[in-house]
Amino acid sequence: MRKTLLAILVFASLIVNAQDINIIPRPASVQIGNGKFPINSFTKIVEAGSGLHNTALLLNNYLKKFYGIQLPIVKSTGVWQNAIVLNYDRIDNPFAGAYNLTIDKEKIYIGGDNETGVFYGVQSLIQLLPLDNKKNLVLPQVNISDAPRFAYRGLHLDCGRHFFDIAFIKKYIDFIAMYKLNTFHWHLTEDQGWRIEIKKYPKLTEVGAWRDGTIIGRYPGKGNDSTKHGGYYTQEQIKEIVKYAADRYITVIPEIEMPGHSMAALASYPELGCTGGPYAVQQTWGVFDDVYCAGNEKTFSFLQDVLDEVMDLFPSKYIHIGGDECPKTRWKTCPKCQQRIKDNNLKDEHALQSYVIQRIEKYVNSKGRQIIGWDEILEGGLAPNASVMSWRGEQGGIDAAKQKHTVIMTPGDWCYFDHSQTKNEDSVTIGGYTTVEKVYSYEPIPAALSADDAQYVLGAQANVWTEYMSNTNKVEYMIFPRLAAMSEVLWSNKQNRDWTDFEKRLLNEFKRYDWLKLNYSKAYFDIQASILPTENNDGVLYTLATKYKNGNIIVNDKTYSNPVLIKASSTINTQLIDNSSRKILSSITQNFSFNKATGKKITLVTNPSSSYPGNVGAFGLVNGVSAGTKGMNSAEWLGWSGKDMEAIIDFGKTENFTSVSISVWKQEASWIYLPSSVEIFISADGKDWNTVAKALPENGIWKDEHSISLNFSVQSAKYIKVIAHNYGKIADGKAGSGNNAWLFVDEIKVN
Repeated sequence: MRKTLLAILVFASLIVNAQDINIIPRPASVQIGNGKFPINSFTKIVEAGSGLHNTALLLNNYLKKFYGIQLPIVKSTGVWQNAIVLNYDRIDNPFAGAYNLTIDKEKIYIGGDNETGVFYGVQSLIQLLPLDNKKNLVLPQVNISDAPRFAYRGLHLDCGRHFFDIAFIKKYIDFIAMYKLNTFHWHLTEDQGWRIEIKKYPKLTEVGAWRDGTIIGRYPGKGNDSTKHGGYYTQEQIKEIVKYAADRYITVIPEIEMPGHSMAALASYPELGCTGGPYAVQQTWGVFDDVYCAGNEKTFSFLQDVLDEVMDLFPSKYIHIGGDECPKTRWKTCPKCQQRIKDNNLKDEHALQSYVIQRIEKYVNSKGRQIIGWDEILEGGLAPNASVMSWRGEQGGIDAAKQKHTVIMTPGDWCYFDHSQTKNEDSVTIGGYTTVEKVYSYEPIPAALSADDAQYVLGAQANVWTEYMSNTNKVEYMIFPRLAAMSEVLWSNKQNRDWTDFEKRLLNEFKRYDWLKLNYSKAYFDIQASILPTENNDGVLYTLATKYKNGNIIVNDKTYSNPVLIKASSTINTQLIDNSSRKILSSITQNFSFNKATGKKITLVTNPSSSYPGNVGAFGLVNGVSAGTKGMNSAEWLGWSGKDMEAIIDFGKTENFTSVSISVWKQEASWIYLPSSVEIFISADGKDWNTVAKALPENGIWKDEHSISLNFSVQSAKYIKVIAHNYGKIADGKAGSGNNAWLFVDEIKVN
């Protein structure tokens, strides 16, 4: 065992950036030498330390699969030549996985702090291999020292909405391993499907694992495909997956949802619900009122029995019990639930949820395990030993850490890989807009935490919810390359992270994805388009840019050099052309539709949420571009949580008007509601206002869910004020009940 990593050859004194060898996540220290080491048929894989045969096999299998080379594996100590040596080093790091990697003329040496560290060293070695199959495996002379920053580095997969077979689950685990993540969060139960065999309750898979159809398109859908969908993992298959992951030093954490998201279980055993059913495995997305009955002792017997079998299958320290999005509607009218509240002197139904979580936690703790739940488990009082996954922003994680509970950060704005990663998605996503650059910008330790409280943040994970991912190609597309960015966030030292440096390595990573035949997003090559006001507010400026340095932007068949001035409705076609191959890397067709408000000066009285600020803030409401039916996929939307949209448009001179319309969006499953009313005011000086129109929904329902129009007699004014009043608090029985509704507004049109 070596005390420190010794350089055997004289390396160049210059320490170079990690992108020169293109490893992701970026190692802590990289030194480049001048020599090379060739791997050939005489090269041996040497197990110099015990317990490393599995990693040696994984490396050899990779070499055989991609290069057709199979090396002898030997156990040996002493002097090594023409060898890939796997060994142990003493490395001072608080978390398992540190390693040293040296390549010199004679050998490749990988020394890990333990078996995990050796495995990670091999993953870095694999990234150094050439991306061709010419069997010319010549590696650069290099000296790497590396170690993980966080103990918990996770990737999640929702198999409840859509079922994925064992072969893909193994492939998914390989994705986790290649980026040195160490946790697979496996979401196994949902309203739309129960995916784990429980021998004591066979109906869970006989009934609960299957639904008779799935909505078509974005929720609430445009019909139903009426195609039976489902599947489940047998206990033998789960054991196989757990071992497959363990061989790659990955812990599998199962998620068994409770007390909400339980319709598949209730369809199987209706006596577990408050009403007794009948229930059905759901064919649509969202949140449903029917949840486990918290007043029924059979519920707890059932959940404990299920958890017994789950804990027998999964050796993980943590068991995820969900705890999110649990409506209290049924509990409020259920005699058993109300009696439970009374008998236990609970304050309300939120306290009843806390009762459920704490009771389950006590049972799980009695088995030597701990629970994790989404940040809703904070409501009503946090269970004594629970860990929190903070998804609704960072506040849940901050609150839990201050209460001395361990935390895994996974806020949606950075960590939800079901969000769109381009403004031009050609298939449905759940919405949002999270680029690879935004993922890379995430810092898992919230600034609001003191150093003492920050120690409770174990790490972070990316989440992959599959409402709109029905096939494995789509899953791959949604995680790559964002998973590369997340891996560096979780592995590399904060001071060692740099977007420009990562960007250069990312271009090589795209070649690696092609080499591995992975489906990935090429959103990095998107043309960055902005629509800005002119100096005189007499039109819009269409500005274009690209991150890709070896390409040119072509606008309507001409090379782009300056912003394009647009003063009337028109269509602009744009392409990014690679200078070397002349291939089209990306393209945009942008339609501009002008009205009297387009390009005019606009002011917002209340700013939108930082989560949905739009492309260019307020001006996005008058830039001549509409989101159309793309919904949350489009960054044209501005969003307000619990607040009104109040905009003032300055026309610069007195104009005549007869109508105003605003584009709006409705997606109640995502807490987005149409406004409660819309008002129009006019003014000659921007100070004194007169009301000219007000629109209300008829019987609470708007005729058009995408646009609200107000017509009136001819009015003359210099200013128009538009107020869209927020829906307010979300009603009981709805997704997000009790929370503030979102108001999404896009283009304001004046004629």
